[in-house]
Amino acid sequence: MSDTENSDDAPDNSAGTIVEEPLRQAISDRYLQYALSTIMNRALPDVRDGLKPVHRRILFAMRELKLASGGRFRKCSKISGDVMGNFHPHGDQAIYDALARLGQDFTIRYPLVDGQGNFGNIDGDNPAAARYTEARLSHTAEALMDGLDEDSVDFRDNYDGTLTEPVVMPASFPNVLANGSSGIAVGMATSIPPHNIGELCDALLILIRTPGTRDDTLLNVVPAPDFPTGGVLVEPPESIAETYRTGRGSFRLRARWEREALPRGQWQAVITEIPWQVQKSRLIEKIADLIQNRKVPTLADIRDESAEDVRLVLEPRSKTVNPEVMMETLFRQCDLEIRVSLNMNVLIDGRTPRVCSLKTVLEAFLAHRRDVLLRRRRFRFDQIEHRLEILEGYLVAFANLDDVIAIIRTEDRPRPVLIERFDLTDTQAEAILNMRLRSLRRLEEIELRKERDALIEERAAIEDLLGDDKRQWQEIGDEIRETQKRFGVNSPGGARRTEVAAVPTLDDVPAEAMVEREPVTVICSAMGWIRTIKGHVGPDHQLKFRDGDESRFVLHALTTDRLIVAGSNGRFYTLACKDLPSGRGMGEPVRLMIDLPNDADIVEMLIHAGGRRLLIASTLGFGFVVPEDSVVAQTRAGKQVLTLGSGGKTRVCRVVDGDHIACVGDNRRLLIFPLADLPEQEKGKGVRLQKVAKGGLADARTFDLSQGLRWLDPAGRTRTEKALSNWIGKRAGTGRSPPRGFPRDNRFT
Repeated sequence: MSDTENSDDAPDNSAGTIVEEPLRQAISDRYLQYALSTIMNRALPDVRDGLKPVHRRILFAMRELKLASGGRFRKCSKISGDVMGNFHPHGDQAIYDALARLGQDFTIRYPLVDGQGNFGNIDGDNPAAARYTEARLSHTAEALMDGLDEDSVDFRDNYDGTLTEPVVMPASFPNVLANGSSGIAVGMATSIPPHNIGELCDALLILIRTPGTRDDTLLNVVPAPDFPTGGVLVEPPESIAETYRTGRGSFRLRARWEREALPRGQWQAVITEIPWQVQKSRLIEKIADLIQNRKVPTLADIRDESAEDVRLVLEPRSKTVNPEVMMETLFRQCDLEIRVSLNMNVLIDGRTPRVCSLKTVLEAFLAHRRDVLLRRRRFRFDQIEHRLEILEGYLVAFANLDDVIAIIRTEDRPRPVLIERFDLTDTQAEAILNMRLRSLRRLEEIELRKERDALIEERAAIEDLLGDDKRQWQEIGDEIRETQKRFGVNSPGGARRTEVAAVPTLDDVPAEAMVEREPVTVICSAMGWIRTIKGHVGPDHQLKFRDGDESRFVLHALTTDRLIVAGSNGRFYTLACKDLPSGRGMGEPVRLMIDLPNDADIVEMLIHAGGRRLLIASTLGFGFVVPEDSVVAQTRAGKQVLTLGSGGKTRVCRVVDGDHIACVGDNRRLLIFPLADLPEQEKGKGVRLQKVAKGGLADARTFDLSQGLRWLDPAGRTRTEKALSNWIGKRAGTGRSPPRGFPRDNRFT
């Protein structure tokens, strides 16, 4: 041992070197390294082959195990073990989960693994354990690795330096779009839905022909994502265009359903496709909860009749239910409609994360395919050069066959002699010495010359290709067309599954769609207590009221109807029949449901019907015709429709039915004039109907002049007067005394 080794001053290499640096800097540097590792090696896919490292290593390991698409299956536990031991030193369960996902045809548009056994299902069940399942590569996975042994991509050492693995796959199609990807990194994420390979190939061919093509032009052939579970995409075209142009956005995807007719006019809705990545079992549970909690009253039951395909049967409560409204309600409240996000965040050249547009992703793939093409052709060129060198040596040997045989027989070291005698290379001499005797036939020499000529011609074609950009893109186009033939629209499973439909028109589901449609009778007493009872009761039905109270309004309605209440203060109020108290008690005061002042009374109460018109007038004799739709109020405070003067109140609110108006004042004067003389407006004071010298307007109504004017006499009998010429005048006139028998209270009813 030397003195240096015995010296106490020698450095102690067993201990690590201590480096002092600020804690902030140390944490920042180490977190940055972690973030970069997560981004590049775990979360984001490479734009060139659309794979993350774990997926790339799984496919490469299966290729090394010779699990071709037409070959045998191997246990997934063996595959996971090889991936973990050779390329991906992480947990075997994580590797198996990634492997199983590559074989799920309800998750991956073009599965990269052909699985045998339980690989999970659309109900959300997990795959069986790795020891029970088997797998091999699919045709699409082989297309991703086509040319891998032709120096088409770079290889790098695995984690322990004992093996090599590809940095990226050659990829015959843009897998990052075809199968999509999702992942969450540090400070960024990616979410790319799957697309149709045939449509992507069309877009690639357009970019090859016209490199400056605009993003919007590509949407003519790539209209939207194409999900493995189908469905209907109802996103507006302008939103889709903006999403693909910026690389960020979302798509509105809903289930596919159809109305199935049953006997006696009955029907049921059948769901045949559910949105992507929605678990069928949880979807059924959610819909069942909605039914139980009466969140969708129009829906009675749901049944799962699925076998190999999806078939969910929805039974309506009644055959009168509108199917579109019922389904639109369900779309709003469960995962029958979802938002699929798009965040095209990918690794450019395997290093730089970037949010790309559709065009940018396709251009990056084409650049990768060109690089693969050139590398494969250079590899083939080197192979041809090597083979031609050997063939030239063989031909020299055939030309001097006797001398070559003599040298081999007589010389102890024939190779240097052959090299010197015939001016051969080491490779040629070695090939001649390894030649079999049966190859010395005359016919073999002819075949060698043919092979040499063919290789020389192929070498010239490769040289032309390497020096001509146009030929390179023609070759790439031919490869893309071949890929399109294998996986495009006309191939098995290649047709588009997701329909791109127009945006639904029932965006605003009416409130009545959320209510079970049942007949009810609305009862309001003279003191303003309101209630409903089930069914439509007749006039002979005994109704109970509080002491001193009596019936005033009895209306037949449906639970989906709305009630219009006209107050004497000129305001109109709206109540939903479904919100009215039931008829088990005496009801509740209307004033607790609407902001009707204590000094105002209820003038009229009617069931709202769209499209009708109302005649409204005040005690001061002013009024107008108003569309009934415009008096519907949205709040408890109601809507001010009739403007009242000092001391005035609302006196008349009637549905317009006829061509003339009859007005009667407190001074017992009757005036009739055409309805056309009265303006139609949505609110205001109106115009004078009748000039009353003493008192105010008592009543008014519309009627058909040809049918005559009707009223009820004191005995409750209906009287009709058709000879009305004496009372017809101009609007705002005073009128004349009514016919004999007209009620003394100056009211028509």
